[in-house]
Amino acid sequence: MTKEQSQDIPKQAQFRQSEQKNKSQLNQNELEDKDLIAKFRNEETRNYAFHLLVRKYQERLYLHIRKMVIDHDDTDDLLQEVFIKAWKGLANFREEAQLFTWLYRIASNECLTFLEKKKRKFLLPIHDVKKELAQKLNTYISNKSMHFSGEEIEVKLQKVLLTLPDKQRLVFNMKYFDDMTYEEMSAVLGTSVGALKASYHHAVKKIEEQLSQEL
Repeated sequence: MTKEQSQDIPKQAQFRQSEQKNKSQLNQNELEDKDLIAKFRNEETRNYAFHLLVRKYQERLYLHIRKMVIDHDDTDDLLQEVFIKAWKGLANFREEAQLFTWLYRIASNECLTFLEKKKRKFLLPIHDVKKELAQKLNTYISNKSMHFSGEEIEVKLQKVLLTLPDKQRLVFNMKYFDDMTYEEMSAVLGTSVGALKASYHHAVKKIEEQLSQEL
């Protein structure tokens, strides 16, 4: 995506991206991932290490999940499931991978599985699931949720995003909101960089076309 293309999508509609980035920055009291993993593998410091891991990543993972499932309670449930799986799998974590991308992979899979189960459980066609998510989005915007701005341009952007296929919406969120590189996204999603670039460009085109009709 060129710089000119990226500017076509309103930057003010980024889930308060700058605030998110500030919260995700490591402070001096936080341990490096390799130190967290080492402490987790020591039974005497395992609980403490996991507490630090949760504190370090829970905000970023919450926002990542929330953008996909919209509902706060669903997000909390999925976030808890992510950390349960992290607790079970961290002892066997291979350190050639990044902890950050490993956790994002778990969270992304949980999101996609949740949305697919929702369709199957209620025998809902895809447009009905999207409609339900849009209604929840409207509710949170009306209530001025801290994670969803009530600005008109952001409301339109979020509604347009809900029209995308779930996997494509995930790709867009990771690139646009989370500012991840294609290489990081590839590690998370297990998809080639070329395929991710194509998916993102298609998503941008769809969003631009729909926003141009709305604005």
